[in-house]
Amino acid sequence: MDRYDFILQLPEFYRSIPFSELQRVLGETCRRAGADLEFTFQQLWPQTASGWGLELWETAYGIPIDVTKDVQFRRTRVISKLRGQGTPTVELIQAVAASFANGTVEVIEHNDEFYFVIKFVSILGVPPNINDLTAAINEIKPAHLKFIYEYTYRQWAGLKPYTWGQLINKTWKDLREGPLP
Repeated sequence: MDRYDFILQLPEFYRSIPFSELQRVLGETCRRAGADLEFTFQQLWPQTASGWGLELWETAYGIPIDVTKDVQFRRTRVISKLRGQGTPTVELIQAVAASFANGTVEVIEHNDEFYFVIKFVSILGVPPNINDLTAAINEIKPAHLKFIYEYTYRQWAGLKPYTWGQLINKTWKDLREGPLP
């Protein structure tokens, strides 16, 4: 039984025409109000925000609003900005980089040479949103430090279990970093 179907909760007498229409309208109004309330609650967290709620998050953190971008990508930018608050530590840079890469990232410091390395450990190749990650890292890192990326690629030894026939339709890029059969 639908909790907003009020007519079913009343005695048979009230199921006549005038009362049933009133109960139907009240039920529909409550259904819409419940859905609106649920949608509004989703806007309170960047992980579930969308539409106007996501725009509020972006505005609050000074992120340019670009509605042509995917919602999940926009959420990642907000979450990265949230993680980027505070003192720039190795852990903070690692967390921000991991949120963009959707994988494990290592940060290797070279303090005596004033740079650090961001190494992508669990993903192959260059992450698709590397330019946005670069912008996020530049916002949180100390100005005097430089950084470089270190990517992971599949080695030839990783292809030994396959025959040329199985890999004939793959490009070199697919072999280096794409899924294999």
